[in-house]
Order: sequence, then structure tokens, then C-alpha cells
Amino acid sequence: MFIPIVHSSTGVTLLGAGAVKHSDVDEALTIAPCLVAADGGGDRALAMGLEPQAVIGDLDSLSQSARERLGSRVHHIAEQDSTDFAKSLQRIKAPFVLALGFTGLRLDHTLAAMTDLIRSAHRVVMLAEEEVIFRCPPRLSLDLAEGTRVSLFPFGEVKARSDGLYWPLDGIGFTPAERVGTSNRATGAVNIALEGPALVMLPREELGAALTGLGIG
Repeated sequence: MFIPIVHSSTGVTLLGAGAVKHSDVDEALTIAPCLVAADGGGDRALAMGLEPQAVIGDLDSLSQSARERLGSRVHHIAEQDSTDFAKSLQRIKAPFVLALGFTGLRLDHTLAAMTDLIRSAHRVVMLAEEEVIFRCPPRLSLDLAEGTRVSLFPFGEVKARSDGLYWPLDGIGFTPAERVGTSNRATGAVNIALEGPALVMLPREELGAALTGLGIG
């Protein structure tokens, strides 16, 4: 068990040091107004004129000037067995998390962040440059327009059933090493029943549909 550093009755916007647009952060804060940074995300927040309520991580990338400015809001987690993204998620108590700045610069960091999404007990929605990414719950309904791209990426053995996809998932076994479900598309509203760990990836403009499907919006 981890002792929470951040307690929020609203959603949390968690900012990393990866690729992120200021407009995406502004949008996220309208939905999840509590801002928390993971390590070097603290510098990213300050550069945008924002001050996080907390910075969490091993602090190998947070600048000295940011540490001095943020003072007691900086929380050093020394262990090296998890990423700063995971360290932050483990120490946030909130209804949901919107994560930005965890993709786009280094592929190994992006892959690690995808793994953290699968492992996290939180409802986490990640905003990447072109996608909205989240762990698929056992039952998911998405209000999507015909032709919307829907990708399902397994992180283990996955079985699924679906309505509203051009290529139905029924009867197909998915694994990372053999078969994935990328670049499917909606024929209208989509319903997925899932067994196993998988991420759903939607176009960035479908954030609202993702939040509603997860019971957040």
C-alpha cells in the first residue's frame, strides 16, 4: 500500500515531461482541475505558467530552480523499480486521472507508460499527440460516429465480443506477439465485452466519448 500524497475530490491532471500541447493541458484542467506533475513535468508546468499542487518522482530530471520554487510541494520517491508515472499514480487518490506528457519523446518511455496504464488501479485517460488511450474495462460502450478509428492493443491473452465495429472481435484471440486489433473502425455506437488486459486507442478528438464510456464524463 502507498500513502497518498495528493487527495482530490475532483479529477487530477498529471503532467509529464514528454511531448504535450499547452492547449491540451488547458483542456485537461477544465475537466480535472487538480494539477500534479511527475518529476520533470514540474518544469514543464512552470514553463506554461502553471504551478502544480505536487511534484512526485525520483527527481532525476526536475531542475534545481523548480525544486527551490516549489519547495515542500516536491516529493522525492527514491526507489528505481517503477517509472515516475507509476510513482505518481500510486500516490494520487482521486476519482480519475488525465495524463499528458508521457508519450512522444522516447519510445522506451512511451512503452513503459502504456504498461503503467495497464497496471494502474485508477481510471486513467492518457492524452497523446493524436490519440486518447485508456485501459479497456470489462464492458465498454462508446458513442462514436461511423468511420471513427478504434484500436485495441492487448497486453496479454485477450478475448472480446463487440457490436458496432467493422471487423467484429468475436471469436478472435489477441496477444501482443501474435494478433492485435489496431485500425478497426466504428459503424456507429460501439459496445465491447472484454476478458484480459488491453488498451483502447481512439482519435484525440474523441476524448469526450472516452470519458463518457468510462463513466467520467
